[in-house]
Amino acid sequence: MRVLGIDPGLRNLGWGVISSEGSRLRHIENGQIRSDGSDLAERLLSLHQQLTEVVARLVPDAAAVEHTFVNKDATGTLKLGQARGIALVVPAAAGLKVAEYAPNHVKKSVVGVGHAGKEQIQHMVKLQLPGVTLAGPDAADALAVAICHAHHLQSQRSLARVTAVSAS
Repeated sequence: MRVLGIDPGLRNLGWGVISSEGSRLRHIENGQIRSDGSDLAERLLSLHQQLTEVVARLVPDAAAVEHTFVNKDATGTLKLGQARGIALVVPAAAGLKVAEYAPNHVKKSVVGVGHAGKEQIQHMVKLQLPGVTLAGPDAADALAVAICHAHHLQSQRSLARVTAVSAS
Protein backbone atom coordinates (compact mmCIF):
# COMPACT_ATOMS: atom_id res chain seq x y z
CA MET A 1 0.00 0.00 0.00
CA ARG A 2 1.28 3.46 -0.91
CA VAL A 3 0.67 6.19 1.65
CA LEU A 4 0.91 9.92 0.89
CA GLY A 5 1.73 12.20 3.80
CA ILE A 6 1.21 15.95 3.53
CA ASP A 7 2.54 18.77 5.72
CA PRO A 8 0.43 21.78 4.65
CA GLY A 9 1.97 25.18 4.14
CA LEU A 10 1.18 28.18 1.97
CA ARG A 11 4.78 28.90 0.93
CA ASN A 12 6.12 25.33 1.20
CA LEU A 13 3.89 22.28 1.23
CA GLY A 14 5.77 19.11 2.14
CA TRP A 15 4.80 15.73 0.73
CA GLY A 16 6.13 12.22 1.00
CA VAL A 17 5.07 8.82 -0.31
CA ILE A 18 6.01 5.54 1.33
CA SER A 19 5.15 1.93 0.69
CA SER A 20 3.81 -0.13 3.59
CA GLU A 21 3.97 -3.92 3.35
CA GLY A 22 3.06 -5.41 6.72
CA SER A 23 5.39 -3.75 9.20
CA ARG A 24 7.96 -2.96 6.50
CA LEU A 25 8.15 0.64 5.31
CA ARG A 26 9.94 1.79 2.17
CA HIS A 27 10.53 5.30 0.86
CA ILE A 28 9.10 6.04 -2.58
CA GLU A 29 9.60 9.79 -3.04
CA ASN A 30 9.37 13.12 -1.19
CA GLY A 31 9.44 16.80 -1.99
CA GLN A 32 8.43 20.33 -1.17
CA ILE A 33 6.00 22.27 -3.30
CA ARG A 34 6.69 25.99 -3.43
CA SER A 35 3.70 28.13 -4.26
CA ASP A 36 3.95 30.52 -7.20
CA GLY A 37 2.06 33.74 -7.68
CA SER A 38 1.73 37.24 -6.38
CA ASP A 39 -1.65 36.90 -4.66
CA LEU A 40 -3.33 34.30 -2.47
CA ALA A 41 -5.57 32.86 -5.21
CA GLU A 42 -2.61 32.27 -7.53
CA ARG A 43 -0.58 30.67 -4.76
CA LEU A 44 -3.42 28.33 -3.79
CA LEU A 45 -3.96 27.39 -7.45
CA SER A 46 -0.24 26.69 -7.78
CA LEU A 47 -0.33 24.38 -4.74
CA HIS A 48 -3.41 22.62 -6.13
CA GLN A 49 -1.87 22.04 -9.55
CA GLN A 50 1.47 20.81 -8.24
CA LEU A 51 -0.04 18.50 -5.60
CA THR A 52 -2.48 17.12 -8.18
CA GLU A 53 0.51 16.25 -10.39
CA VAL A 54 2.22 14.44 -7.49
CA VAL A 55 -0.91 12.40 -6.73
CA ALA A 56 -1.45 11.53 -10.41
CA ARG A 57 2.18 10.50 -10.90
CA LEU A 58 2.70 8.46 -7.72
CA VAL A 59 -0.83 6.98 -7.38
CA PRO A 60 -1.07 6.57 -3.59
CA ASP A 61 -3.69 4.30 -2.00
CA ALA A 62 -4.22 6.43 1.11
CA ALA A 63 -3.41 9.94 2.30
CA ALA A 64 -2.89 11.72 5.60
CA VAL A 65 -2.61 15.41 6.41
CA GLU A 66 -1.18 17.04 9.51
CA HIS A 67 -3.48 19.35 11.49
CA THR A 68 -2.28 22.93 11.59
CA PHE A 69 -1.12 24.80 14.65
CA VAL A 70 -3.07 27.93 15.48
CA ASN A 71 -0.70 30.88 15.22
CA LYS A 72 -0.87 34.10 17.19
CA ASP A 73 -1.45 35.84 13.86
CA ALA A 74 -5.09 35.25 12.83
CA THR A 75 -4.46 36.20 9.19
CA GLY A 76 -1.55 33.77 8.94
CA THR A 77 -3.64 31.02 10.51
CA LEU A 78 -6.46 31.62 8.03
CA LYS A 79 -4.08 31.50 5.05
CA LEU A 80 -2.50 28.30 6.36
CA GLY A 81 -5.99 26.85 6.75
CA GLN A 82 -6.69 27.59 3.10
CA ALA A 83 -3.50 25.77 2.08
CA ARG A 84 -4.60 22.91 4.32
CA GLY A 85 -7.88 22.84 2.40
CA ILE A 86 -5.89 22.23 -0.79
CA ALA A 87 -3.98 19.44 0.99
CA LEU A 88 -7.28 17.78 1.91
CA VAL A 89 -9.21 18.26 -1.32
CA VAL A 90 -6.56 17.12 -3.84
CA PRO A 91 -6.26 13.53 -2.54
CA ALA A 92 -10.02 13.41 -1.86
CA ALA A 93 -10.68 14.43 -5.49
CA ALA A 94 -8.45 11.51 -6.54
CA GLY A 95 -10.75 9.16 -4.62
CA LEU A 96 -8.50 8.69 -1.58
CA LYS A 97 -9.71 8.54 1.98
CA VAL A 98 -7.84 11.28 3.85
CA ALA A 99 -6.87 10.89 7.51
CA GLU A 100 -5.84 13.77 9.74
CA TYR A 101 -3.36 13.73 12.62
CA ALA A 102 -2.35 16.29 15.23
CA PRO A 103 1.35 17.21 15.16
CA ASN A 104 1.94 15.74 18.63
CA HIS A 105 0.37 12.42 17.55
CA VAL A 106 2.66 12.26 14.51
CA LYS A 107 5.72 13.04 16.64
CA LYS A 108 4.80 10.46 19.26
CA SER A 109 4.18 7.83 16.57
CA VAL A 110 7.50 8.44 14.78
CA VAL A 111 9.85 9.65 17.53
CA GLY A 112 8.16 8.31 20.67
CA VAL A 113 7.79 11.78 22.19
CA GLY A 114 4.95 14.22 21.47
CA HIS A 115 7.13 17.33 21.63
CA ALA A 116 10.05 16.27 19.43
CA GLY A 117 12.01 18.88 17.50
CA LYS A 118 12.51 19.03 13.74
CA GLU A 119 15.97 17.47 13.99
CA GLN A 120 14.63 14.51 15.97
CA ILE A 121 11.87 13.96 13.40
CA GLN A 122 14.35 14.06 10.53
CA HIS A 123 16.65 11.62 12.33
CA MET A 124 13.86 9.10 13.03
CA VAL A 125 12.47 9.37 9.49
CA LYS A 126 15.96 8.53 8.18
CA LEU A 127 16.17 5.55 10.56
CA GLN A 128 12.76 4.21 9.55
CA LEU A 129 13.32 4.81 5.82
CA PRO A 130 16.96 3.77 5.22
CA GLY A 131 18.64 5.54 2.31
CA VAL A 132 16.11 8.37 2.14
CA THR A 133 17.32 11.76 0.96
CA LEU A 134 15.08 14.43 2.43
CA ALA A 135 14.01 17.30 0.18
CA GLY A 136 13.81 19.53 3.26
CA PRO A 137 12.21 19.82 6.70
CA ASP A 138 8.66 20.07 5.31
CA ALA A 139 9.20 16.88 3.29
CA ALA A 140 10.55 15.15 6.43
CA ASP A 141 7.43 16.20 8.33
CA ALA A 142 5.26 14.87 5.49
CA LEU A 143 7.08 11.52 5.55
CA ALA A 144 6.50 11.42 9.32
CA VAL A 145 2.77 11.91 8.68
CA ALA A 146 2.85 9.05 6.14
CA ILE A 147 4.69 6.80 8.63
CA CYS A 148 2.17 7.66 11.34
CA HIS A 149 -0.72 6.77 9.02
CA ALA A 150 0.96 3.53 7.90
CA HIS A 151 1.28 2.50 11.57
CA HIS A 152 -2.37 3.38 12.14
CA LEU A 153 -3.49 1.35 9.11
CA GLN A 154 -1.39 -1.63 10.24
CA SER A 155 -3.02 -1.47 13.70
CA GLN A 156 -6.47 -1.37 12.08
CA ARG A 157 -5.67 -4.45 9.95
CA SER A 158 -4.32 -6.34 12.98
CA LEU A 159 -7.41 -5.49 15.01
CA ALA A 160 -9.66 -6.60 12.15
CA ARG A 161 -7.85 -9.97 11.96
CA VAL A 162 -8.13 -10.52 15.72
CA THR A 163 -11.79 -9.54 15.67
CA ALA A 164 -12.49 -11.89 12.73
CA VAL A 165 -10.74 -14.82 14.47
CA SER A 166 -12.58 -14.31 17.76
CA ALA A 167 -15.91 -13.95 15.94
CA SER A 168 -15.54 -17.34 14.23
